Amino acid sequence: MKASIIKIGNSKGIRIPKVLLEETGIGKTVDLKLQSGKIVIVPIKKKRLPRANDEALLSEAALSDWLRPEEDEAWKSLQ
Repeated sequence: MKASIIKIGNSKGIRIPKVLLEETGIGKTVDLKLQSGKIVIVPIKKKRLPRANDEALLSEAALSDWLRPEEDEAWKSLQ
């Protein structure tokens, strides 16, 4: 597929067809590399925060805050 180099402000760039963007998963940010005289565009994937699994959520350590007698008494007074 041919593409033309166009002027963008003081820089130059190319337009990447939507089909190629969708197929490669390229989003808003990319990493540009020079390999053997070629420009390689690599998508940068978003870093995801680690998700807590059910086992960690239900662990005894996580539930220890819920097992305080003084909290039970406080809730009883509110009912």
